Amino acid sequence: MKHFDYFSLPHHSATASSCGAKLREKAVYFEVEEHLPFSPEGEGSHVWLYVHKTDTNTDWLAQEIARFAGVSPVAVGYAGLKDRHAVTSQWFSVNLQGLPEPDWLAFENEQIKILKAVRHSKKLKRGALAGNRFRLRLTDIVGDMNIWEQNLQLIAKQGVPNYFAEQRFGHHGNNLKKADQWFTEGTEPKKRNQRSIIISAARSWLFNLVLAERIRQGNWNQLLAGDVMLLAGTRASYFVAETKDEVLKKRINEMDIHPTGPLWGKGEAISKNDTLALEQSVLKDWQDWQQQLVKLGLSQERRALRLFPQNLKWQFINETSLLLEFELGPGSYATAVLRELAEIQDMSQKISAVSPSPSE
Repeated sequence: MKHFDYFSLPHHSATASSCGAKLREKAVYFEVEEHLPFSPEGEGSHVWLYVHKTDTNTDWLAQEIARFAGVSPVAVGYAGLKDRHAVTSQWFSVNLQGLPEPDWLAFENEQIKILKAVRHSKKLKRGALAGNRFRLRLTDIVGDMNIWEQNLQLIAKQGVPNYFAEQRFGHHGNNLKKADQWFTEGTEPKKRNQRSIIISAARSWLFNLVLAERIRQGNWNQLLAGDVMLLAGTRASYFVAETKDEVLKKRINEMDIHPTGPLWGKGEAISKNDTLALEQSVLKDWQDWQQQLVKLGLSQERRALRLFPQNLKWQFINETSLLLEFELGPGSYATAVLRELAEIQDMSQKISAVSPSPSE
């Protein structure tokens, strides 16, 4: 029987468990600002909206924008999902298809503000972002302040394991349970969007399992023979290190390249030698999942095993509050950073149980 306990995955930090804090005691304590790799052109049939929202789910808001503009939901695009229990600023695009532009100010309410509205020639696609800037306030912190400082310094120096975080897998891992029902029993979700979410969760879980084993072996941030190395600052510039090379070890230590793990799909495995053997061993009991991902037509890809928060800053506001600021690239999770800092109690989970709308 397969188990899907994200919180049981190993940490790199040996001292994170000696510290504790609350996250998202208020929505304003979790701020996210999305950044694009380009600026909208200023003309075209698509209106790009930069929206400031509080306690609002991305997909729900996209549907509300479509309803307000009088277009199909498929005419609305966004680069990525943002946390509901947060204050976030992100871009949406709306293809008005020749319709008159609505008064966007009339769309605003206490939770939603339109910061910018500018024209562009194309729809905003998933993943088309430079990254996100986070401003987080942890409250009710406990533990030795020297250990807190030590953990922060270690994150700044070594980075953290690049786990796909718990929100990827749904409430109580439900997306993974649905994936297992689909892949082993043939219970396929009817909705296309739901299928996409489940497929992404399944690939992410297999990656996490490989990363977890490399953490246990102490080589998640070191070179193995056969590693597929990713050039820092890129998402798809790979090469295979078939042997342990002192030059490559130096580049890893200098954060110029990163070891990677598998995002499963069709085609021959990219990794070789020791790395391939490790990945095959970890995933030997997940062959039904691997086979189904191949049948679905996904291609083999790789993801960096380690994550470096950029421009990391911190300030202890008082003895029980810590302010963190950092930037992450697309597809990386702030909570993956926090789990290497302390035992985090996410207060949004309690909020969701009491107030499940307007998003979940």
